[in-house]
Amino acid sequence: MFTGIVEELGVIQSVEEKANLCVVSLKAGKVAQGIKLGESVLIDGVCLTVTKIKAGVLSFDVMKETLDKTTLRTLKRGGKVNLERAMQSGSRFGGHLVTGHVDGLGKITHILCDRNYIEFQIEVPAALKKFIVAKGSICVNGISLTVGAMSDRPYRFSVYMIPFTMQVTTMADKKVGDLVNVEVDILARYVLGQQ
Repeated sequence: MFTGIVEELGVIQSVEEKANLCVVSLKAGKVAQGIKLGESVLIDGVCLTVTKIKAGVLSFDVMKETLDKTTLRTLKRGGKVNLERAMQSGSRFGGHLVTGHVDGLGKITHILCDRNYIEFQIEVPAALKKFIVAKGSICVNGISLTVGAMSDRPYRFSVYMIPFTMQVTTMADKKVGDLVNVEVDILARYVLGQQ
């Protein structure tokens, strides 16, 4: 379980394709400290298991299913990703409950910028609409955010970024047309009786 509070940006060192999976290796600082094999790390909103550790470089096996359904299939050497370690029992809880199980891909359709104001409008599959509510929580590329305005046909929602979030996450590099990993609020799933 995670909170959607990005701890740092990791830098992709290699993406090695194998039969039905690829091995992603990335350089991490804070996230690599004290981490052990088998622990979970949230990478751009996707929960992955650490399979190798060497001098601050963490490796992960990414299965075909994950590659097919997330943006991890687009990772390239030198690219940056949002990182968060799994939350610890009894620690401060800054975001919302995030599982790292991506519900769908969103497409950035508009980026509105003004002084100290950045709004991303994100289009998602219609099947996710019932789980997204104004002022509710949503996870976009591993970032815990609050849903703002919503619109129908196509279904879109807005999220707003403070300058700090833009500085410490990959959102500053995003542009219109880019895909992002979206995880709806797990509480909405339970309220509606969906899995």
